[in-house]
Amino acid sequence: MTFAILIAFLTIYFLDILVLFYFGIHTYIMVYLYKKYKNECDSEETKLLDLSKPKFLPIVTVQLPVFNEFYVIDRLIDSAVKIRYPKNKLQIQVLDDSTDESVDKAKELVDYYAKKGFWIEHLHRTNRQGHKAGALDEGMAKASGEYIAIFDADFVPDPDFLIKTIGYFIDPNIGMVQARWGHLNPDYNILTKAQCYGIDGHFMIEQVARNGSGLWMNFNGTAGVWRKDCIIDAGGWEHDTLTEDFDLSYRAEIRGWKFQYLRDVVCKAEIPATMNAYKSQQFRWCKGSIQTAVKLLPRIWKAKLDWKTKSEAITHLVNYSVHPFMIINILLTAPLLLMEYWSGINFYTLSLGIIGPTATILIIGSIGPMVFYAYSQKEIYPDWKRRLFFLPVMVVIGTGIAVVNTRAWLEAVLGIQSGFKRTPKMKIESKADNLADRMKYTIPLDIHVGLEFLMGCYCVFCIYLCFALDKPYVIGFLVLYSIGFFYVAFQSMREAFIWRKKSPSTIQQDVSTNPA
Repeated sequence: MTFAILIAFLTIYFLDILVLFYFGIHTYIMVYLYKKYKNECDSEETKLLDLSKPKFLPIVTVQLPVFNEFYVIDRLIDSAVKIRYPKNKLQIQVLDDSTDESVDKAKELVDYYAKKGFWIEHLHRTNRQGHKAGALDEGMAKASGEYIAIFDADFVPDPDFLIKTIGYFIDPNIGMVQARWGHLNPDYNILTKAQCYGIDGHFMIEQVARNGSGLWMNFNGTAGVWRKDCIIDAGGWEHDTLTEDFDLSYRAEIRGWKFQYLRDVVCKAEIPATMNAYKSQQFRWCKGSIQTAVKLLPRIWKAKLDWKTKSEAITHLVNYSVHPFMIINILLTAPLLLMEYWSGINFYTLSLGIIGPTATILIIGSIGPMVFYAYSQKEIYPDWKRRLFFLPVMVVIGTGIAVVNTRAWLEAVLGIQSGFKRTPKMKIESKADNLADRMKYTIPLDIHVGLEFLMGCYCVFCIYLCFALDKPYVIGFLVLYSIGFFYVAFQSMREAFIWRKKSPSTIQQDVSTNPA
């Protein structure tokens, strides 16, 4: 019986490693495709708009979906009106679902610019039905533009954004043009430095690799322009997932629309500077991605697509599955070590006997994400070698948020609805900006912190077992995991304690209880 249980655990462990191995190898494939096709995503001078002939230019609607953005609403609207385009052909919609005084602030700004001759409207909703997707959908019903540019509250579009993007729609098959995300506050603290790796990896490597090689890519929810007819043809904005952007993207591509990614057109954004805000963002992205996978995988599987497009689309949709598989890998460590001790069966000898032929490949696969993120730094920053110092920090934090994302993954798979948590924006742009002075919005602590702490303790226990049983093979990984879980838990509790102690009466727990 003991041997049978051990074999069952080993089988699960082996399959788990294979899944993690696959995602690791996939990062190498992304780097390879990037190197091969990166020039396909460079902007073309011939596609730049000529503003000297305004009567030939199409009407463009700029949508600014916002919800309680007191600190950044002025920055957002100010940057939108600075976009270079004829005033009579640039419609700006402030899609405001706010429930606090930022409503008045936004309305005052809109009225101010409207008096200056800008075509700008303040559209305020009180029901928040469908959240961001609902706001975009209602705004589109009043949009006059043939094309719709979307910018979230934490973004600052460059004045030449439309000049660099609208020209690509001369191809009638192009349904969306996406720009690369840049950073307003990359060096504010350790957390923002670490997040840069994840963002840069996706936007410099993944998006280029997919789009340049003709595979499917996704709209990232902001810093992009849609052809209005494409949105309508794909079925419009739907709000049954937390990632309406991902959902619409794949529905449009199933319909045959093509997208264009521009790696050298950059739109800067504010990176979450607090752990709780970052975890909230990751929860939404993870759960939304898996919800989209549950929704669209059957359609993609049945669609008449070549195997490369279909396999990459599936991989892309389920990419966040790496976190629950990482948790499984960790949780199996102690049982396998103890079963070996109690049964007298050498687990590691047996497991290496099974994995032996692929051991070297597995090691290479585990290094894949490091190569992936490091290469993104090399392609963007002249001082990339110095920036690699923070790569281990990204790995640690990426491990620590596995608890949050595992819960998000499970809720998506099980169809569990949850409250919509937006990511608070604090207008943190430089080290001179003090987070403690901007406490209007915060996210309450939840069960994740306790689970993260317990996972850290569990990893320490596994390290003890490794030493006690003289099995040092996985100690390095366990040390990394324990640091990650403890760091994320500690930072979450520290932020909540400091903010509540500083000014508990001013903090607004910015959570909607309505399901997305």
